[in-house]
Amino acid sequence: MYARVGEMIQDIAENSFHKMPLLGMTPEEMKNVADEAGLPAFAAKQLLQWVYQKGAATFDEMTNLSKAARERLSERYEVGLCAPLAEQHSKDGTSKYLFPTRDGGRVETVFIPDDDRGTVCVSCQVGCKMACRFCMTGQQGFQGQLAVVDILNQIYSLPERDRLTNIVFMGQGEPMDNLDAVLAATRHLMADYGWAWSPRRITVSTVGLRKGLKRFLDESPCHLAISLHNPFPEERASIIPAERSHPLAEMLDLLREYDWTGQRRLSFEYIIFGGQNDSNRYARELVRLLTGIECRVNLIRWHKIPDSSFNEAEPVRMAAFRDYLTHRGIRCTIRASRGQDIDAACGLLNTKRI
Repeated sequence: MYARVGEMIQDIAENSFHKMPLLGMTPEEMKNVADEAGLPAFAAKQLLQWVYQKGAATFDEMTNLSKAARERLSERYEVGLCAPLAEQHSKDGTSKYLFPTRDGGRVETVFIPDDDRGTVCVSCQVGCKMACRFCMTGQQGFQGQLAVVDILNQIYSLPERDRLTNIVFMGQGEPMDNLDAVLAATRHLMADYGWAWSPRRITVSTVGLRKGLKRFLDESPCHLAISLHNPFPEERASIIPAERSHPLAEMLDLLREYDWTGQRRLSFEYIIFGGQNDSNRYARELVRLLTGIECRVNLIRWHKIPDSSFNEAEPVRMAAFRDYLTHRGIRCTIRASRGQDIDAACGLLNTKRI
């Protein structure tokens, strides 16, 4: 696994993270930085370009700023980029990185190459409060929120950054439980001063926390993925405790209030547990629940975690489940499993042991 992580985090904490990061700042905040440093107004735009477009890691790289200006800035500020502490590489090309957070935590981030596509799976919390039974992050428990800079650093410091075509908030944590930071990070990525990415290249996942979900739907044009996994409320609650306070039925009623026929896409993630949620009974209920909602269903292979009673599903059963939904008008695909040999596949991210 990862080596010397504790020592490396301590070294970083002692030598950095004591200055205010520019990464994560808004244009208005960057203007205040320039003013405080006695720089002309146009310097704020230069700083934005260096941080969000050119990916400068230090002030020394900002060559259109005077040396005196760079020195004044470095007295109080830092860019905010921090390279991963460790990395692992799967035989299928998937890479997993361990990033430090500014409060001394660490999170895992996954890069998934697929022909001409490159997807990064980003974390938004250290651990998670949702305690989903099938997820290693859920078993880790909640240890802290990520700041905007911590989220963006997983993207800007990713070794494969130049290969990215898509970003998914499907790593550690529940995005709707840290929505301010998640929304801010996506705004930076979509902004003209940033990468000017289309929201169609960003997907945010959730188990369905209603308050955060409604706000996300009202404020963000990004794609949405719902972790569903079981269409029957009591059974879903047994594996996703949030079902009891945020019922699936209420979530579906909310989703029906929005238009999904345009550019924003809605998908439902459905992990197949062998012999538990893979029969026609579950497929029929999914069809009943989702008919009338423009969406797609992604079937996901179950990956074994310690002390779990779940079983992997037979490929033929997954194919039959997919075909049942497809023939009844629900677009359905089986997601390829990637990075399982380095614990980077769905539900396997965990830093409690590190």
